[in-house]
Amino acid sequence: MKLLHVDASVLGPNSVSRQVSAAIVERLRAATPGLEITDRDLAADPLSHLSGEHLAAANGAGPGSAVMQTDLAAGQAALDEFLAADIVVIGAPMYNFTIPTQLKAWIDRILIAGKTFRYGANGPEGLAGDKRVIIAISRGGFYGPGAPSEAAEHLETYLRTVFGFIGVTNLEFIVAEGVQIGPEHREKALVGALEQATQLQAA
Repeated sequence: MKLLHVDASVLGPNSVSRQVSAAIVERLRAATPGLEITDRDLAADPLSHLSGEHLAAANGAGPGSAVMQTDLAAGQAALDEFLAADIVVIGAPMYNFTIPTQLKAWIDRILIAGKTFRYGANGPEGLAGDKRVIIAISRGGFYGPGAPSEAAEHLETYLRTVFGFIGVTNLEFIVAEGVQIGPEHREKALVGALEQATQLQAA
């Protein structure tokens, strides 16, 4: 069984989402003998954002420059990792009400027609429904159901849409929020999220 671990926070070891995603991976590693783990750090090794040249290549144009060829190979590697994984664990902090730009660039490399979804007579059909996806979210404020800022939450809602679109129904979230309100809120949120990580079902 293969697990892909993706982190997007730019805060390194100070990141709450990184700490929680690492705890999720460790829980699954301990509970799943022989689990193969691939790590992808989108802050340390970011993928470039889509350009017209990317889209032209996707539509049959030549790969262009040597730089573009290298970039397309990096995108293909990200897609191959995702397709090969049985479990995907993602650390996703909220930046300015939504996902980090590094995570968006990765998502643009895995939402590929014919690979993770296709269009049929009845509309789009997800092709990645055999995966378990676990997402560790950190939010500086409070954006959960019933919170005054709920309408400004565009991280979890976006990720639910993205993974639902490609057919993922086994989608789990562990949320630490209020981490920028103050040290006590941060510690409480982190401890609660880490506890949830230890209680995850085995792979």
